[in-house]
Amino acid sequence: MISNHLTQVFFLIVLVILGIFLFACLFRAIKGPEVADRLIATNMMGTIVLVMISILSLLLNEGFLMDVAIVYALLSFLSVILITKLYMGANAEKKANVDVDARLEEGIRELKRRELHDHNI
Repeated sequence: MISNHLTQVFFLIVLVILGIFLFACLFRAIKGPEVADRLIATNMMGTIVLVMISILSLLLNEGFLMDVAIVYALLSFLSVILITKLYMGANAEKKANVDVDARLEEGIRELKRRELHDHNI
């Protein structure tokens, strides 16, 4: 344990503040108006948890928690990259569908214009 009582109190206060920030990020991840807001909130939550694990490692004087923090950082990074790739793929697919719909509507208008033109001749 850390010998200085003031340092322990400081670490506990920081952990409480980080917990409040964690719930604020959770709220943004759930409510976020855009997918980008949700991604950023998820990334921030991972970073906050990483810092909390590191502070607990210092507070409890347990070195293995730093190993856990490093593994957690890698998993958090990979999960954000994966979610971003999935979102980009879904967004590209949606954009492609919109382009196909626009071309289809343009083709229908062209056919109607030709029918009117042929009918008038």
